[in-house]
Amino acid sequence: MSMGAYDEDEHERREKKNATVDTDFDDDRSEYKGTLEFDSGDSAEALLDQFRRIKSS
Repeated sequence: MSMGAYDEDEHERREKKNATVDTDFDDDRSEYKGTLEFDSGDSAEALLDQFRRIKSS
C-alpha cells in the first residue's frame, strides 16, 4: 500500500471514530460566591507614557 492510501477497513474505522460523540465530560456549572472588584489603574495617558518609555529603552 502506498503512502496515504488505505483500505476499506481503515475507511470504516475512521467513519466509526468520526461518528461517535464523547459525552464523558463534566457539564456542570460551577457556582462561585463572593465579590469582585476592578482596579481601573492609571489613566490612558499615563499608560501611553509608560509604553513610550518602555519602547524607547
